[in-house]
Amino acid sequence: QVQLVGSGGGLVQAGGSLRLSCAASGSIFRLYAMGWYRQAPGKQRELVALTSSDGSTNYADSVKGRFTISRDNAKNTVYLQMNMLKPEDTAVYYCSALRGATNYWGQGTQVTVSS
Repeated sequence: QVQLVGSGGGLVQAGGSLRLSCAASGSIFRLYAMGWYRQAPGKQRELVALTSSDGSTNYADSVKGRFTISRDNAKNTVYLQMNMLKPEDTAVYYCSALRGATNYWGQGTQVTVSS
């Protein structure tokens, strides 16, 4: 069992930055792939960025070059640094822990980017 608590969302102007954090507890964090997803109103949830247990990363094309995912296994925390934010990045952002067929979700944090 993994419990995830996300934080760091808020309101920012276009071109600004935010850093999301997700603290994990309850299992062996380093064994899990960690991802950030987002869901905008009326849209499906989409993968934004993923970091595997070996530290490799993958990004959605829409955020490449602007967002950076990182993990600190000593702190059981995954981060999403978001730079050059755009209004279309507005969404609820969810962190997720994945291992095999198991997927845990955090509670979501709102990111709103004003134009």
